[in-house]
Amino acid sequence: MEHLQAYRAAGGGKHRANRKIVTSGLGQRLLIAAGIMFAAGIANSESKAQSGPFAPLAGSWSGSGTVTLDDGSTERIRCRAKYAPIGPTMELSLTCASDAYKFNLGANVKAEGSAIAGSWSEASRNISGSLSGRGAGGNYELLASTAGFNANISLKTSGNKQNVTMRADSQFRGANISLSR
Repeated sequence: MEHLQAYRAAGGGKHRANRKIVTSGLGQRLLIAAGIMFAAGIANSESKAQSGPFAPLAGSWSGSGTVTLDDGSTERIRCRAKYAPIGPTMELSLTCASDAYKFNLGANVKAEGSAIAGSWSEASRNISGSLSGRGAGGNYELLASTAGFNANISLKTSGNKQNVTMRADSQFRGANISLSR
């Protein structure tokens, strides 16, 4: 109890929490300016992360579709995609699975104008290769290649909807996938 009395006596009988903070007109303007600069810095850093040719794809997507195998059979698949663009580059992953089939496609790509180039890998089959193609604004036509395998990939994005079509010349004949975020 003595420490409380000493505390109040040192503060002139008033507790610091009860004091009002008085700010001059200049102080208020400085606080407002600092707040605006902070908000502009956040907005600018977010726009940099979301700018570039792959910005319309940014984020996580999910959906379903079908996969066609080389015997002509089709299976329903569920898919998840994640696109992480940074300026003219992007990392992407696409995982699709059915009861009997699964693939994990990953890629790193870079755009120079409308030309796109990069690399891809499919983890469950331990294969990788190159990607090339053209596109912009969320719509791309790509060719994924490696020894003994070629696949055409078409990606069409409109708002929060996306269609991915793959056509290949091997065991995996193709896929049609509809995604949304």
